[in-house]
Amino acid sequence: MFLYEENRCSMTYMYEYPEYLKIKLPKKTARRYPAYELYLYGEGNYAEENKNLLLTGIPVLFLPGNAGSYKQVRSLGSIALRKAEDVDFKYHFNFFSVNFNEELVALYGGSLQRQTKFVHECIKVILKLYRDQEFAPSSVTIVGHSMGGLVARALLTLKNFKPELINLLITQATPHIAPVMPLDRYLTDFYTAVNNHWILNAQDLRNLTTLSVAGGFRDYQVRSGLAFLPRLSQHDSALSVVSSAVPRAWASTDHLSIVWCKELILATIRAFFDLIDENTRQITEDPKKRMSVLNHHFVRHPAKMFEENPEAFTNLTGAFMWITVKGSKWTYSVYNDTSSWIFGCMNTNSSMCLEAADLSWRAELLPTTKVVMLKLLDYPSLSHIVIQVPPAAGNKYTLGCEFFKEDSRTVQLPVTHLFSFGLSSSKILLNSTGLLYNVQLQHFNQIYQAFKISIDSHCQSLKERKPSVYRLHIPWSYEDSITVAKVPSLAEISAKLHIAQPHNDSSLAELIIYSSPDCQYEVILKTSLLQVLGQIVRFHADAFPVYIVSNILLTYGGQLSTLRSTGQCSDFSLELVRAAKPYKVEPLISIVVFLQGFNWFREIWESLSLPEVDAAVLSSQDAWFPLVSLILFLFGTGIAYWSGVFFSTSLRLFSSLWLTLIRPTEFEKDKLITPRRLCGMISLALVSWTTCGAFAVLIIYLQYLFKVVKLHVTVKAEQNMHNRDSGHSKETSQNSSTHTVKAQSSVDSIPEATQSPSNSKTLAEAVNSLKMHITILNLFTWIVLLNLPSLIYWLKNLRYNVRLDPDPCRSTAVILVCILEILMNSSSSEVKSSKLLKIAAKVPLPLSVAMLAFGRMHLYRVPHFVTFSLLLHVLCCFV
Repeated sequence: MFLYEENRCSMTYMYEYPEYLKIKLPKKTARRYPAYELYLYGEGNYAEENKNLLLTGIPVLFLPGNAGSYKQVRSLGSIALRKAEDVDFKYHFNFFSVNFNEELVALYGGSLQRQTKFVHECIKVILKLYRDQEFAPSSVTIVGHSMGGLVARALLTLKNFKPELINLLITQATPHIAPVMPLDRYLTDFYTAVNNHWILNAQDLRNLTTLSVAGGFRDYQVRSGLAFLPRLSQHDSALSVVSSAVPRAWASTDHLSIVWCKELILATIRAFFDLIDENTRQITEDPKKRMSVLNHHFVRHPAKMFEENPEAFTNLTGAFMWITVKGSKWTYSVYNDTSSWIFGCMNTNSSMCLEAADLSWRAELLPTTKVVMLKLLDYPSLSHIVIQVPPAAGNKYTLGCEFFKEDSRTVQLPVTHLFSFGLSSSKILLNSTGLLYNVQLQHFNQIYQAFKISIDSHCQSLKERKPSVYRLHIPWSYEDSITVAKVPSLAEISAKLHIAQPHNDSSLAELIIYSSPDCQYEVILKTSLLQVLGQIVRFHADAFPVYIVSNILLTYGGQLSTLRSTGQCSDFSLELVRAAKPYKVEPLISIVVFLQGFNWFREIWESLSLPEVDAAVLSSQDAWFPLVSLILFLFGTGIAYWSGVFFSTSLRLFSSLWLTLIRPTEFEKDKLITPRRLCGMISLALVSWTTCGAFAVLIIYLQYLFKVVKLHVTVKAEQNMHNRDSGHSKETSQNSSTHTVKAQSSVDSIPEATQSPSNSKTLAEAVNSLKMHITILNLFTWIVLLNLPSLIYWLKNLRYNVRLDPDPCRSTAVILVCILEILMNSSSSEVKSSKLLKIAAKVPLPLSVAMLAFGRMHLYRVPHFVTFSLLLHVLCCFV
């Protein structure tokens, strides 16, 4: 965020035209889920062979995510097909994909349970396709992208679901911890049910192996911290990694490219083929082997083909030339790269070693190099380290080896403080004499920290050197990032965290420099204020609507207060600057969060059945940091201000267009309730109850907008007429004082001109009403936006069902329809004389506090607070 990172993923291509064969579902299933479908992926001859559905492969089910297409399976299916061709189809996979009608399930949670049940039916249909085969599978592997991964996890919450139907689950950029935008309670309830089930039943899910791959900092839709599986679930059978740390990929992906990133897809398909049991020709039932394979391909790759049980010792027999090297550091040029190249010799006094332990499994593959680090204390029985050098033919490689004490290559670099604002820096100078340096970054453990690390390398000689590799290693999570730089050069690294350091972890983040000998490295670390703001946006952008609406609500309360004290309604932008102050709302929330740390206060809080304050929940998740609420409030104030400017400008444009096309009407005193309006109110309430609540809200919003534009046109026309007539009266008065003799008709025209404009009091009341309506409409615009996803979902599925079920805003919509039908015909004069105006003017402040306390992680609560405030406004019109 605020730092562009180029896409380093390669695109996957199909060598033949992709085809999607629709699988016929049982009539009962098709009737119950008419919007969903199941497909089988194929290409060329393979697709033709599968049209009769005589399948013999290994079933894999792909679940698309929010607004995702079932065709996104093609990258996995195509590369798996190419891999199967390489092994002459000894093993192959059948890739199925579910069509969820591209539903917006990340924003509307009402269909998540329906999708979960449909996937269960699909699994049963898929397994039936293999029941007559020799090697019939008993389980299905699932790959879920985005919300598809959550749906896959939710399968285990179904009462009649058998856990043994899934043995491997891979999720891609799936927000496991919490929804990205909690816009309705069905979404948050679904998350709570899934995560609680996985935590409480962790022991029962040990046979299910789960891998979660996050996209890294290029994924602006789902931050990687949300994609890590809950820490309490499945200690030994779940793995969470960031794509930038995956061997042979080392690239961050955006939310969509993770499904076609060639490097990640290759790692996934290689893992699939290594997971095959030769006896059953299906995915292995051994959970330990599954975890070993996933660690091999997604965590630490030793640059060797996976072996389940590698040989402990290797016979080094053959026509070798044995050379004894006694130096602590040496470099050698070799040709041809071999998978087994470093060995440990056990207690021998001979000049040769005929039997040795293969230490190549201790290697780690990095860009442009592979590294083995051995702590000799862990190998007390070793007498020699043996390096096998192939014959001089083929590609040339440089092999370097050195012995060193760990402390001599470890330096500590304290990070700069957040409030240094990049003005100060921490520096360290490394005069490299070896192959590796470990720079420990002290006090780098919070998500709000962000640094720019510059590494300037200089060498004594100008000879060609291997590139240096800089690795930012985060020991408490698999989120490393790797940078490759030429030597000499100036490289810049962005240091940020996806997950804060756990309280029970004392390890340090490290910058590991795989260096070139005889070179100097200067490391400079500075706080990056722009990236700190980027971290705030990344972790808390979903709370922006709460802060924006809170600012508008405070402004609305300020306008009511001004109307009560002066009889005039203040302008929105001026009142926003005056009334929207963070010190009015933030201290009370901070006090409550502080008191919730005491048991006695927590017991009182729970006895009142009050929900937990969202800031306290975020603090427990290490996602809340100092001053973040103040910064978010200021962001909200700025967005509210500019949205108000945009809204006012749009109204002026609409009214100008209206004046050129339609003649404006005069002011009319409307009744609040008429039989016609009552019928309209009842009709919209029925629309809300029988179809979609958001649809009724949108209709009443457009109706209100039309009323406000019409009022704006009338006010503008009256103001123009008043200004024109005032100018004419002033000019006439000046002419009469200059000329002493005038016709009687000219004298009589002066009072007529002064009487023609509308009553100034009526015009002032209309201006006050217009200002109040603009604020209410601005407030209501955000309510419409928050309810928009359910409306889009309803429109997309209208051909299947007229009524949205479940509807997250049905009851709220009925109340809002009634409120706005009355408010759009109200005026400031009715409110000004109300006995309830004092209460109505004071209520927005506590509502804003409550909104920020309970709405950050529950956006669907925001309309309730706004509705209550507007309900008091309606009562002011009558009392």
